Amino acid sequence: MPAADGVAGEGSPVLAVRGLFVRFLLPGGRRVAAVTDAYFDVAPGECLALIGESGCGKSVLASALLGLLPGNARTAGSALLGDLDLLTVGERTLARTVRGRRIGLVPQSPAAHLTPVRTIRSQTEEAVAQLTGTRGRTALRAAAEQAAERAGFPADHLDRHPHELSGGLAQRAATALALIGDAPLLLADEPTTGLDRDLVDRTVDELRRHVDADGDRALLMITHDLAAAERVADRVAVMYAGRIVELVDARTFFGSPGPRHPYSRGLLEALPERSFTPVPGLPPELGDLPDGCAFAPRCDRATDLCTTLPPFTGPVACHHPAPAAAVPAPAPTSEDIRA
Repeated sequence: MPAADGVAGEGSPVLAVRGLFVRFLLPGGRRVAAVTDAYFDVAPGECLALIGESGCGKSVLASALLGLLPGNARTAGSALLGDLDLLTVGERTLARTVRGRRIGLVPQSPAAHLTPVRTIRSQTEEAVAQLTGTRGRTALRAAAEQAAERAGFPADHLDRHPHELSGGLAQRAATALALIGDAPLLLADEPTTGLDRDLVDRTVDELRRHVDADGDRALLMITHDLAAAERVADRVAVMYAGRIVELVDARTFFGSPGPRHPYSRGLLEALPERSFTPVPGLPPELGDLPDGCAFAPRCDRATDLCTTLPPFTGPVACHHPAPAAAVPAPAPTSEDIRA
């Protein structure tokens, strides 16, 4: 498993992101910093949940990994998927060997990724043929129905077109397509959008099974659904204003002593089952970030020191983090007891 600072421990990570920057060039020479110095690994057999408020840069990061950024975007750093740097390989390689085969995508907006004039069955059978080599009408039909079942998509809806599906059904159809290739990295961008709680649990459990079925697979799940993250994640990365501000073991994040960054703690306290207290204020515009810590204007722990950018040291980027867990005293030995 990776260490808390994001670097993989033993073995090679499935994905290694190093100093990833994404900037958008706007008219008049203006630049918007959407992702700043992202640094993390996703290890074999691991689910890393990337969480944060809408607009913090999570989906931009996912688009950068898949080469799906618009033409006015500029990237720096590296994102290694095995021997491939996803930021420098060309569109031909991404289309032919990465998308679907080495990275399976559950998109945030499934309606935009499903072909509107073709049935779900037709699209699923085509994906099965391309990604698994299955041939023959009967075999393709059976494989499409099996893929639908894995994602909780009803087989009697396979002959419908995307516009005939609810948002939840479209999400499940997209999940079915993402799982077909058994890709080593599954990138799920808000995979529970539009689903009721039972289907949320079923979806994230299936994503987890995808990882657990082969020790070489990994899942990067981008979500604002903390309940889903708690159910499936091994580690949690918290993103704020384009920057990862905390990276910690999921048991620590959701349990005791909890996260250390004030923003992370605020996200948890906003949950109905906790204090139901929202984080005060609003996140900043990515094109107009304050000097220093971007969370400082909303933080009750901020001081003058927070006008300087806090480095990412250990698991947290904060000048005034909550105290780390106390190191437990070692269990008494027989010599101690006798003494």
